[in-house]
Amino acid sequence: MALLKGLLDLRRVWRAAGYSAAGLKTALATEAAFRQEMMLFVILAPLGLWLGDDGVERSLLVGSLVLVLIVELLNSAIETVVNRIGRDRHALSGQAKDIASAAVFISLLLVIFVWALVLADRLS
Repeated sequence: MALLKGLLDLRRVWRAAGYSAAGLKTALATEAAFRQEMMLFVILAPLGLWLGDDGVERSLLVGSLVLVLIVELLNSAIETVVNRIGRDRHALSGQAKDIASAAVFISLLLVIFVWALVLADRLS
């Protein structure tokens, strides 16, 4: 019964949504890369919805853009934690930031790959 009560705790869901909104607000206010990627999303998502022939294509085009935002948020979180620990240079801190940055880069490559494959059909 306690499990069911936990699943139906709407106050917890509401608080979690508030934390998420605060995180998005912080990312928009402090992270230039996130703002750039959000602008890319705002421009390309409607285009992806228009260009996709069906639900699968639309979800691939828009979903790949959403993935970039998710990965950028995780990258920003990692950078924030590393910076919280200390600003002095440390090899492991640099590694953590570089690996998180590489994840963003790969997610951007995925956008290019997905869009190129889906749109290649339009050109043939």
